[in-house]
Amino acid sequence: MTFTPWRSLGSKTGFTERSLAETLDGGQSFRWNRTAAGTMRGVWARNCVELRLHAGRLEWRSPAQAPVSKDKLEHYLGLDGSYDEACDALPWRSDPVLAAAMQRFSGLRLLRQPLGETLFGFLLSAVKSIPQIKEGCERAADTFGEEIIPGVRAMPDWEGLVEVSEEELRACKFGYRAKYLCGTARFLSERPGYLAQAEKAPYEEARAMLMQLPGVGGKVADCSLLFGAGKWEAFPVDTWIAKVMTERYGLAGMSPEQVALFGRVHFGANAGLAQQFLFSLVRES
Repeated sequence: MTFTPWRSLGSKTGFTERSLAETLDGGQSFRWNRTAAGTMRGVWARNCVELRLHAGRLEWRSPAQAPVSKDKLEHYLGLDGSYDEACDALPWRSDPVLAAAMQRFSGLRLLRQPLGETLFGFLLSAVKSIPQIKEGCERAADTFGEEIIPGVRAMPDWEGLVEVSEEELRACKFGYRAKYLCGTARFLSERPGYLAQAEKAPYEEARAMLMQLPGVGGKVADCSLLFGAGKWEAFPVDTWIAKVMTERYGLAGMSPEQVALFGRVHFGANAGLAQQFLFSLVRES
């Protein structure tokens, strides 16, 4: 594979080695991997990019056959928004747990991924670890996705999955999730533009829309909206977040929905950003 020359995104991205790795490979996206050379290589939509921190500057390159623009990459990484203001608006001044997480993972970003692709990944997430979800996404891309460049395939879109049987999906080791994938593909094929409408809708409405899809509960809906639709008020609650909210915020005995509501109220409009800082902290501990 021939790449473009390395180019710099500058020194003001705020990424450290720790926060860059956590942003790309910490559970938001499932198609980033570390190369033998120590760089990070990832795929989203029909884009393939390699990233590295070099002398304090974030650099990128892409395949010469399918170059990725700086603007597109900056948007994906969330470098074109008001990140500093969003961090400052979080209640870190009165919340020592959040303050410690933000200091430990300074520069952590929320990715801006395609909603359909994000939904697919999180439909695989029930009782699965991040490495297992990543393996599932690669199997789906290799089996049903279109080739971007030789050796690299895009994730299948929902329109294409309508033609795929449940048996074919089970052959990819998706187990009972194959039923949900087939059901979601059919649901969306019967409602053109449904995900685009959800992406534009206010958070509560968008969440309710996604929860009509087969196999989509509150956590999958919130993860999909936070990482695939820019709904930063979403506060996904998985086992890691349940653990930190129980042990450090005194929420023992609360249901996931109650914890999610607490998170949205306590952390405010950028609750999802706080969630990622806490998620990263508790997984490392």
